[in-house]
Amino acid sequence: MRRLFLQIIAGILGLWLASKFVQFLPWVTPPGVRIEVIPGQSSLFGINFTAVWQVLILIGCVFGFVNFFIKPVLKFITTPIRALTFGLFTLIINMALVWIVDVLFPELTIPGIVALFWTTIIIWILNFLLLKFHKKV
Repeated sequence: MRRLFLQIIAGILGLWLASKFVQFLPWVTPPGVRIEVIPGQSSLFGINFTAVWQVLILIGCVFGFVNFFIKPVLKFITTPIRALTFGLFTLIINMALVWIVDVLFPELTIPGIVALFWTTIIIWILNFLLLKFHKKV
């Protein structure tokens, strides 16, 4: 349960950091990661979201659940490919999960593969640090 909570926190913080810092990278040609409220469309089960932080928490929670439940299955299925690539295929799996969340939510905009790559790296570093810190406590 704590691991799920930590992955949700890593998803929220990672997406927020990506929205703040990926836009300043010189090789990201379109503006970086954006999280915005779409009037009339940003709602879940009849609850309208009016602030960016509400949308960010929703997207981060969904990303944490995707990371917690779907990622282990994908890692198990792709074990031979990950062994052949010495674990680098895990980066592709992580990028695919971030892309899936980007497709699910029109409020989240990640333009291009470079922005997707750096968003994935930011989320992966936060996830790694939070899980390592948790094990020491």
